[in-house]
Amino acid sequence: MKKALLAAILFSVSAAHAGPVEDRASLLDQYRQALPKIRFEDYVLGTFSMDAAAKSQYDDIMSFPPFSVDLDEGKKLWEKPFGNGKTYSSCFDNGGKGIAANYPYYDEKLHRVVTFENAIDACREANGEKALSYGGREMGLVTSYAKSLSDGAKVDVKVEGKGALSAYLDGKRYYYEKHGKYACSSCHVDNVGKTINDEKISMLIGQASHYPEFIDGTELTTLQGRIRQCARNMGAKPPELNSRESNDLEYFMTYMSNGLPMQTPVFRK
Repeated sequence: MKKALLAAILFSVSAAHAGPVEDRASLLDQYRQALPKIRFEDYVLGTFSMDAAAKSQYDDIMSFPPFSVDLDEGKKLWEKPFGNGKTYSSCFDNGGKGIAANYPYYDEKLHRVVTFENAIDACREANGEKALSYGGREMGLVTSYAKSLSDGAKVDVKVEGKGALSAYLDGKRYYYEKHGKYACSSCHVDNVGKTINDEKISMLIGQASHYPEFIDGTELTTLQGRIRQCARNMGAKPPELNSRESNDLEYFMTYMSNGLPMQTPVFRK
């Protein structure tokens, strides 16, 4: 039986008989069997958790991260007053510290998933400013710094209520369905830990805890930006940034990282 068909069958059975808690527990059990030497808290490291030499190089780079200038720029944008004198921190509890770990969430009034980027733009508009380009560099810099205020906070995404569950299942469906040549799960579930193009395949659990990330130290990439890159690699049409499809997928993926400490931003090759 082909893996794509098997994944579709497993998805159908899971959707009918399991909820998000069971989905995550089942996937975590699968990873523990496939990667028994990797500690749960190290899942945030992705492929670096599988290669001691690469992890050592990563630690050296993160001691003096090449994106520190970008992070400083993000801090300036975060602290820059709006026209009314307020700043981003006025929109969030505790000045924004520790709050990114609760995003995305499902908004019952808006009937949709709200990402952290959505919250940033809502803050701007509430203070008389124009929304930022969702995939633009300024949005990436602001969220990089803002999410760094939640470093160490454990991801805690809720799926509560009919609407939230529907969004979660839509995100899950996209992840397990074939797009182009493969499904997202083809790599990060079925072949986790195996090597492709001289690099080991990372696990889904832990991925959403460290975006935005800086590829090769300077190229800013958001989670949805990375999803679009993967879709192209699979020979599929990438989902639009900030679309319901993309936001539901981010919701599902982030829920799967619940319980892991955030580390944002990070260096990736």
